[in-house]
Amino acid sequence: MADTISKEKRSWNMSRIRGKNTTPEITVRSLLHKMGYRFRIHRKDLPGKPDIVLPKYKTVIFVHGCFWHRHKDCKNGSYTPKSNVDSWSSKFDENEARDKRNKEQLEARGWNVEIIWECETTDQESLTHMLNSILAGGS
Repeated sequence: MADTISKEKRSWNMSRIRGKNTTPEITVRSLLHKMGYRFRIHRKDLPGKPDIVLPKYKTVIFVHGCFWHRHKDCKNGSYTPKSNVDSWSSKFDENEARDKRNKEQLEARGWNVEIIWECETTDQESLTHMLNSILAGGS
């Protein structure tokens, strides 16, 4: 199936997709801050530059987009565009492999790695409970 918009317009659309400071990420950071937690963001010295780093709790949080990181329990994670399927499949496979590699490297360094999916950021009450559970074991 051919793309319905021009190559230039598609390129422009794709260039607007952010890799950091996304709406779900800002939602999680805002809630953590309101809950009294202090953190760093996008630490370059850690594998994968985690979205949120809580050094006091030796915990990192990645806020993953369901589509890009293939959330298995979500309708957005199972959708694959109809055009250029091989390229998309390759991109998704690379993302999943990189996520796994980063998680393993962080855990080898003693970090607790948590993933919050984009679809989990819409319910503030549930997200608050999840964050409390993640950080309950810390000091």
